[in-house]
Amino acid sequence: MERLSRSLWGPFTALGLGIAVLACAADQALKLWLLFVFKLAERGVVALGPFVELVLTWNTGISYGWFQQESALGQWALLAFKALAVGLLWVWLARAGSRSSALALGLIIGGAFGNAIDRLAYGAVADFVLLHIETATARFNWYVFNLADVAIV
Repeated sequence: MERLSRSLWGPFTALGLGIAVLACAADQALKLWLLFVFKLAERGVVALGPFVELVLTWNTGISYGWFQQESALGQWALLAFKALAVGLLWVWLARAGSRSSALALGLIIGGAFGNAIDRLAYGAVADFVLLHIETATARFNWYVFNLADVAIV
């Protein structure tokens, strides 16, 4: 039992988990505000500057929209994969040897939880920030992302 305890808790685990809670809470608060107060879905595209727009998209896949899963089974498979990844990240966090490592792992775990909450609540992840570059002849759009994605990256 002590061995299991050591593999799940280390000197910086509390710091990392605290950061995870903050990252997840900030992500969810912003998403809830954009969805239900600002009503981004009704507003459509909202320009924030020459290279940044708010636009609501629902990602049923993983990063960059890969592996889109429309079925309930596919969504649960993605959640199971995410749970496994978070479990492994937690073990890594328990072994973290520095505050900066714990901070980074906490951000990744918090971002993963933030997106998992979306998947459970809505069946997809709410993404809303679009970065783009526009010239006279072309426009390049980066993928649409959210605060949880920022924490993960």
